[in-house]
Amino acid sequence: MSGALPEWFPDWSRDTAVVVASGPSAKGVPLDLARGRARVIAINESWRLAPWADVLYAADHQWWQKGKGFPEFRGLRVAQGDAAPKMYRGIKQVGLVRTGQIVREPKGILAAGSDREGRGANSGFQALNLAVQFGAKKIILVGYDMRVDLGFHWHGRHPDGMNNPNKGGIARWAKVLDRASRYLRVLGVEVLNASAVSALRAYPKINFEDVFCTSTTSASPNIANTSGSTERMKSIA
Repeated sequence: MSGALPEWFPDWSRDTAVVVASGPSAKGVPLDLARGRARVIAINESWRLAPWADVLYAADHQWWQKGKGFPEFRGLRVAQGDAAPKMYRGIKQVGLVRTGQIVREPKGILAAGSDREGRGANSGFQALNLAVQFGAKKIILVGYDMRVDLGFHWHGRHPDGMNNPNKGGIARWAKVLDRASRYLRVLGVEVLNASAVSALRAYPKINFEDVFCTSTTSASPNIANTSGSTERMKSIA
């Protein structure tokens, strides 16, 4: 295990992070309010809602293939596994641990190509874990609706050959995310849910505008930071 972080890993220990998933509610969120005031991870097609995001994360290799690696995205592109990084220049790789728990490492992230995050059976969990790995202590979830009765995604269904959620699967994803809340609190990470219609129960619901439309909000990315231990990584089974 390496004691140093990979050179491409940003340090968000002083920053608020926003993670944008693909639930239908994401389309109505004024994400521009967070521009320059928080770090943003967009999950697959949701980068189109925030093309200025810091990070684009996707777990589905077919999605990366559809967009030929999405070279037009100017931020950090991150994929799980080595297929997309081998095929498209500039995409960084993380590996997944087969656990439904948030993963942190005691001496830093493993060497590039072995960087780890909890699998959690869905990219929303993985992107949340990535924000934790980057050190964020306050994380706002957008589009984490975790239900299909209001639609599959804000952009509709993925095309043939790509995965779309179903009722049973998305219920399991929600349980995994809710279970992770306990350990996130242990880590000193505050997670807030900006989806009013979300089926998640463990994270306080907030209005996105209320976070970024206050006179005390700084114009820098480290707004409203939650204090706590800066110990980088602690792994649990």
